[in-house]
Amino acid sequence: MGEFLQFDENKIQNIMEIKLNFLKGEISLEHAKKKMKESVDHVTAQEFAICEQYLQQYGITDDELSERMEEILEIFEGILVTNKLQLTLGHPIRTYLDEVVAIREVLGEMRNMLNQKFIKNQWTEHYDKLSEINIHFARKQNQLFPALEKKGFDKPSKVMWTLENNIKDIIKKAKEYLESNLVNEFLDIQNEVIEMVEDMMVKEEEILYPTSMDLLTNEDFVDMRKGDDEIGYCLIPDPPPYQNENSKEKNMSSSEDLLNDLAQVLRKHGVGTNSSREDILDVSQGKLTLEQINLIFKHLQVDLSYVDENEMVKFYSDTKHRVFPRSAGVIGREVQNCHPRESVDTVEEIIRAFREGEQDEAEFWLEIGGKFIYIIYNAVRDDTGKFRGVLEMMQDVTKIRSLKGSQRLLSWNEQQESIQKKVRDKEIYNEYGITKDTIIGDLIKEYPFIKEYLLNLSPKFKKIKNPIIFKTMSSMATLEMISERGGLDCQDLINKIVGEINTKSKS
Repeated sequence: MGEFLQFDENKIQNIMEIKLNFLKGEISLEHAKKKMKESVDHVTAQEFAICEQYLQQYGITDDELSERMEEILEIFEGILVTNKLQLTLGHPIRTYLDEVVAIREVLGEMRNMLNQKFIKNQWTEHYDKLSEINIHFARKQNQLFPALEKKGFDKPSKVMWTLENNIKDIIKKAKEYLESNLVNEFLDIQNEVIEMVEDMMVKEEEILYPTSMDLLTNEDFVDMRKGDDEIGYCLIPDPPPYQNENSKEKNMSSSEDLLNDLAQVLRKHGVGTNSSREDILDVSQGKLTLEQINLIFKHLQVDLSYVDENEMVKFYSDTKHRVFPRSAGVIGREVQNCHPRESVDTVEEIIRAFREGEQDEAEFWLEIGGKFIYIIYNAVRDDTGKFRGVLEMMQDVTKIRSLKGSQRLLSWNEQQESIQKKVRDKEIYNEYGITKDTIIGDLIKEYPFIKEYLLNLSPKFKKIKNPIIFKTMSSMATLEMISERGGLDCQDLINKIVGEINTKSKS
C-alpha cells in the first residue's frame, strides 16, 4: 500500500507506537490522546489508513481492530483531518458521497419522529428507505473493496464488512419489532440504529473515500463505474456514466469483456489465434464457439462461481436472475475477502477439506426474503485427481420446492395450470390464472400496463422504475413478495390487478 502513497515514515512510526502501547494496555486512552496531540499536529485519512494496515504486523488481529475501532478513533479526536472531495457526477466516490447525504436525510427525519407521536406507517416507510443501505454496502463490498485490495489496502473488507453486517442486523431487528407491534422495544433501539449508521458514514467520509482517491487511479474508477449499475444505488437516481477523457477506449458490455478475456486465454494456449467468436473449440463433450460458451453460461438457471487452486476468484456466470449481487470487481480477488470475516473460517475449512481430499462437496440452504436459496460447493479436480479449485452453485429453489404431482403435457405458460375452479391456500383463482406465486416479470410481460399501475398503487413500488433492480427482481419476485414489500394484502393486490386488467380489456 505504501508504494502508492507518499508519507513521513517517522510520523507513521510515532503514531504506530502510541496506538500499539494503547492496544496492548500499556497506556490509558486519555494518555494515548494526550501523547498523540503532543506528537503530531494533524493526521490525514491516508496516514490513518496506513497505520491500520501495518497493525497486523504487530500481532493486532482484525477482530481486535474491529471491536476497538471506536477507541482508536477517539485517540485522534481533534487532529484527524479530511480534505473535502469535489468530484463530478458519475464518479463512483461522488456517488457514495451522494448516498451518504441521502442516508443522513433519512436519519434526520427519524430523529425528528422520535419526538413526535408514534405512527407505524411513517416508521415503516422510513425503514424501507433505510434498508436501501444494503445496496450501498453491496456496492462497496463488490466494487470498492476489491479495487483497494489490489493496492494492498484490505482493512475495509476485513473490518468494515463486519461493522456493516452489524448495522444490517440491528436494522433487521428494529423492523421485526415494528412488524410485531413491539413499540417500546422498537423505539428503545432507535438511537443505537441512528448512531451506528452515522458512525459508519463518518468512517467512510473521513477515512475510506479520501484514501480511495489517493490509492486508486482514474482508470480504476472508470472500470468501477462499469459495474456499479449491476448492483444499483441507494436512495439516489442512477448517476450518469463516468468516462476517462484521456482514454480512447470505448466502454464494453460485461459480456464483451468476458469474451475478450476468454479469447486472450485461448490465444495464450494456441487456440483460436484469430480471436474470432466463430472459432470452433473442442470442449469435453462437443464443439462450441466462444460466443456459444458465453451464451450458455448467461442462460443457466443457476449461478456459478469458480475459485482456482490458489484461492482466487476467476469466474462467475452473468445470469439475469442472479441471487446475490456480483460485479467484475471480484475477479482476481482472494476468496476470503469476498466473505464477511465471521464466515471466513467456514470458507477456509471447505477449501482445506477439498484440497486434502477429505471431502468433495458441501451444501447449505437458507431462507431470505421469502426465497429458499440452495448453495452447493464442489471440489474441482483434474483427470489425475489433483485439486484445481472450488465450484459454487447457487439457486433460488422456492418454486421447485412448491411443485407437486406431475406435469406431462406441454404448457408454455405456467399460469394456465392455475386456472382451476377451486380455492387452495386461501387463494381465489381467476380467469387469468393470477396467484400469489405469479412472477411479476411474467405478469408485466403479458400485461405491460401493470408496471405503471403498481407505481401508482404504492410509493413503495418505486424501485420498479430502476431498470437494473427490475431486471434482477422480475424473474424471481412473486406477487406474494411484492405485496409484502408494498404493505398490501396479497389477495387484495391480486384483486386490484385483475380489476385493472378487466378495465383495460374493455377500453
